[in-house]
Amino acid sequence: MAAHVRCMRTAGFVTSQKLCRLIHTSVLRNKGLVLGLYEPATKGEDFILSKAAADFDRKCSSKLASFVKSSSKKLKKGGHRVLFDNNAGFSSIAVCCVGKMGAGFNEQEQLDEWRDNIRTAVAGGVRTLRSLGETDVEVDPCGDAEAAAEGCYLGLFVYDELKAADKRKAKVTSSCFTEPLIDRYSTEEQWQRGKILAEGQNWARHLMETPANCLTPTKFAEIVTTQLQELKCQVHVRDKNWIENKKMGSFLSVAKGSAEPPKFLEIEYKGSKGENHISLVGKGITFDSGGISIKPAADMDKMRADMGGAACTVGALYAVAKLHIPISVKAYIPLCENMPSGTATRPGDVVTAMNGKTIQVDNTDAEGRLILADALCYAQTFNPQLVLDMATLTGAIDVALGSGATGVFTNSTPMWDILQKASVRTGDRVWRMPLLEHYTKQVTESQLADVNNIGKFSRSGGACTAAAFLKEFVTNKNWLHLDIAGVMMNKDEIPYLSKGMSGRPTRTVVEFIQRLAQLQSS
Repeated sequence: MAAHVRCMRTAGFVTSQKLCRLIHTSVLRNKGLVLGLYEPATKGEDFILSKAAADFDRKCSSKLASFVKSSSKKLKKGGHRVLFDNNAGFSSIAVCCVGKMGAGFNEQEQLDEWRDNIRTAVAGGVRTLRSLGETDVEVDPCGDAEAAAEGCYLGLFVYDELKAADKRKAKVTSSCFTEPLIDRYSTEEQWQRGKILAEGQNWARHLMETPANCLTPTKFAEIVTTQLQELKCQVHVRDKNWIENKKMGSFLSVAKGSAEPPKFLEIEYKGSKGENHISLVGKGITFDSGGISIKPAADMDKMRADMGGAACTVGALYAVAKLHIPISVKAYIPLCENMPSGTATRPGDVVTAMNGKTIQVDNTDAEGRLILADALCYAQTFNPQLVLDMATLTGAIDVALGSGATGVFTNSTPMWDILQKASVRTGDRVWRMPLLEHYTKQVTESQLADVNNIGKFSRSGGACTAAAFLKEFVTNKNWLHLDIAGVMMNKDEIPYLSKGMSGRPTRTVVEFIQRLAQLQSS
């Protein structure tokens, strides 16, 4: 049949290349292969096949090399070409350009370009094979199996479960193409690590994409409990009475406008002995209307993802637990909706946080910092070594950094250095922002209370004044605040992430925790 298709193609009987591909795919069991190649070191030279691709080509009588030579004149980094007639048990092979060999750390970009090139190339390859109907895909590790797995699984993510069955993308089973490799065990281990990291981020993406009516605070708590208890994490779901008993007035002031009851999640992963642990705090606003200070209607639907901090927190915990990282982690997630109603907090109201500080709420749309204030206070009662919070906190960080990097505010340069190095490896970058007394004065000079939930100069330095507000509720000497509003969504900036909610910076946080664990054990 394959030979017949080739003859038809040559004779010009098949004018539609897509039809030809579909026929060929159906014959060879929908099995595809992604192989890598590198740009030539010097212009005019031939592309270089990866080790796996070269070994594969030897078994196919140099058909792959001939195909690359004849079709790769315009092939650029991240691009790919598809070979159909390979006589090797695969209905189609996507040959992907990984860029130049030897690419590494780019200081200007603060990026490990080699690993990012692999993610991009592999993601493009597996998506193309899926579009051709392949449901079983093997992937060349391209020199870094972890990065290849990340590109594969992140690239295939799609949220379409609420669509009709015939409108959903086909599910693809992926695996590492290890047959020609010498150290198969090591390569497979790296692949599994990359897969787990991608799964953690994809879970965060899935939660962020879920419509708010399907992911209320109660439903979020149920999903997380089911998922993380299977990984031997302890999960406690606290109700409104518990929140009131803890005197979390700042958190409750946001929740009171909604008919949905608030929840407070406590999660513990015990990866090491003793009481030493690190704390993660995630903002869990499952829908943000802005409250009485209501948001514009345009794009308000995106506020289903205002629980991105909570989603990335549980996504990171998922990966940490599955990787058995030897460190203990406790997570604290305040969950509620921010809605306008007759019971909602009004601009100008004064509320009291768990630590006794009073807060003048001049803008009810600056609600994330209100629920985080109480969560931070509570997390610190357990004396953690470090506190890291994540929140889609301010539009101002999007104005400042866009989707290029997560904004980080911290009182600890050593912790910043570890986080920054982690982001270089993951390709999910972070950027340090100022945490100056200059901004503190703008939130502590309040007419009616100890602090104001917005800076006195309103929009100026909005991300910085939000961080300064949070600092008023932090006593830990190792605190990092990650404002992830700018990286909440992906359009086309990150090639290996599809359009939609991004789940960033889940993998960077996991890598950061891994490095902390290594430091503790050394």
